[in-house]
Amino acid sequence: MNRLSVRRMPVMHARRAAAIWCVLAVLALAVLIASLALGSVPLTPARVLAALLPQSSHSGVPADLAGEIVRSLRLPRALAGFACGALLAVAGALLQVLLRNPLAEPYVLGVSGGAASFALFAMMAGCAWWLVDASAFAGAFVSILLVLGLARRELWRGEPQDTSPRLLLTGAVIAAGWGALITLLLTLAPDDRLRGMLFWLTGDLNGGGMPWLALAALVVVLVAMLPAAPQLNVLLRGDAAAQALGVSVMRLRLRVYLVASLAAAAAVTTGGTIGFVGLVVPHTLRLAFGNDQRMLLPAAALGGGMAVMGADLVARTVIAPAQLPVGVITALIGVPVFLWMLLRRPR
Repeated sequence: MNRLSVRRMPVMHARRAAAIWCVLAVLALAVLIASLALGSVPLTPARVLAALLPQSSHSGVPADLAGEIVRSLRLPRALAGFACGALLAVAGALLQVLLRNPLAEPYVLGVSGGAASFALFAMMAGCAWWLVDASAFAGAFVSILLVLGLARRELWRGEPQDTSPRLLLTGAVIAAGWGALITLLLTLAPDDRLRGMLFWLTGDLNGGGMPWLALAALVVVLVAMLPAAPQLNVLLRGDAAAQALGVSVMRLRLRVYLVASLAAAAAVTTGGTIGFVGLVVPHTLRLAFGNDQRMLLPAAALGGGMAVMGADLVARTVIAPAQLPVGVITALIGVPVFLWMLLRRPR
């Protein structure tokens, strides 16, 4: 058995990691409660609890209406937001390890562009929502296969030199091609469907009534990658050092790419293109708590989920009853936060 797979955290480091996870979990729970309580129809925490547990009506909003608002609208949307944010943040952390580039993020390899192109085409054709979701996942999968085929040498053959820049360039070129196709589709779109297409393109959780696929994808991603966290720590030192320590670099790189890409695909399928989460959240946690993937991956899942839930809460309430795209909020917050981190970072 590989000695890296059985290496355990030191006791103090494990306690520190557990404390960080607990703080993030409490904050995420608080944002979840706020997401269920706040909106165009405000509810008290007691009313939210009563709505989650079917009971007779109380004063104020009738129990049946409160239950419908919480169980059918706000809870699925909040869970979808958490799953999307967690998937994007974990995918960002994984790609930053794979490419050894702190600026890598889930959309850099063209996954979101492929999903958006296929989804927008389905919207233009007037397809049902489930066909739009299926088209988005199909487009993301096509983009994954394109990068996998074009960059097979970097991912499969384990070349001794650093091949991360070539993989990054391959994804960037494919993303640029998808971007041109998206512009063409928006130009040709009929006026009555253009607003919905633009809304989805900038992040839309309105269709998140079925968040279970994204939540299941999150569980699969964590189960697939958490056991490999010690090997990811070694991979950060370079392919040669990882191979010297017994890591199968070729298999690990392919595994990271596939898991990160499928995580991004599930997130885009559920919530559209929500930017900056996969870049800012892992980068912030890494600067604050270090680059140990055993701690970083669970923390990224909690932090990313909390970030998107919070952004969705702002998007629903700031100009209620109207709503803003979630991706607009994440970008408006993510850009200044990331610039602030870069300015504070020592040269």
